[in-house]
Amino acid sequence: MDSKESCTKVLMLPWLAHGHITPFLELAKKLSTKNFHIYLCSTPIILNSIQNRITETQSLSIELVPLHLPPTSPELPPHRHTTNGLPPHLIPALKRAFDSASPRFSEVVQTLSPDLVIYDFLQPWAATIASECEIPAVLFFIAGAALVSLGLHLHSRPGVELPFPEYQHILKGFPKAQPEEAPTNDGTDDKTRLLESLGKSCKMILFNTFREFEGKYIDYLSILTKKKVVPLGPLVQEIDEPNKDSEIMQWLGTKDELSTVFVSFGSESFPSKEERDEIAHGLELSGVNFIWIVRFPALGESTIEEALPVGFLKR
Repeated sequence: MDSKESCTKVLMLPWLAHGHITPFLELAKKLSTKNFHIYLCSTPIILNSIQNRITETQSLSIELVPLHLPPTSPELPPHRHTTNGLPPHLIPALKRAFDSASPRFSEVVQTLSPDLVIYDFLQPWAATIASECEIPAVLFFIAGAALVSLGLHLHSRPGVELPFPEYQHILKGFPKAQPEEAPTNDGTDDKTRLLESLGKSCKMILFNTFREFEGKYIDYLSILTKKKVVPLGPLVQEIDEPNKDSEIMQWLGTKDELSTVFVSFGSESFPSKEERDEIAHGLELSGVNFIWIVRFPALGESTIEEALPVGFLKR
């Protein structure tokens, strides 16, 4: 018997961003050691970027499946079928192009006939396609549970006080949403996509987190969704150079426990100059130790000195 036939076959469909593909790939690697055969489906430009992160042994259990997006815009040629380096104003167009590839994903599902589909929150249609083929589909949310529990509480229990006192202080500082920030009501906004994805997930929801860190939020999400919330994290990429971050680790070793703040807004979020100045000012006022991942567009400031307030690095 073909060894593939004796394995549980899982088809994965992450969103087209490296911050999403990485935890999906790391989950695939974990499952590949447990008698699972993984089909990781994405655009060719995404798959080409991760191919060298799969070892020869892992490739026996992890297959990369290309999903070609239909030509929807001259501004989105195949090499732009990823958020990496994509101008922010084209992100909505990329989402629409990905949506338009749903018939092609349906063909992939029918061809591979997996036992399970694991999908990302931006494409609830993946769960719909799986259901039509009588295949269970489970949402894998690549971020933590705290923020989702907050958002879902505000949506499903408006006016009800949160069970987490620490949130009350945070919410008081939030500006009220403006009319132009309201969901589009056409099913394409992220809030609608998330709610649909949560609702369509079969019996459980997977999260890239761990109970020691977010136990109470995991439990509350289970109450809100009426589904089992399964923490799988932390799923992080293995370090190619073990000593690459030794300087940072040595610096952290000189600090007291729970005394350092880590500041990062993701690999594709670029705060404006004004926002960076405010963050820098807040960190200075706090007086805490911190590690701040400062990112700016390739076409923006050319040096870290130009990206931060004058004299910040010396203070």
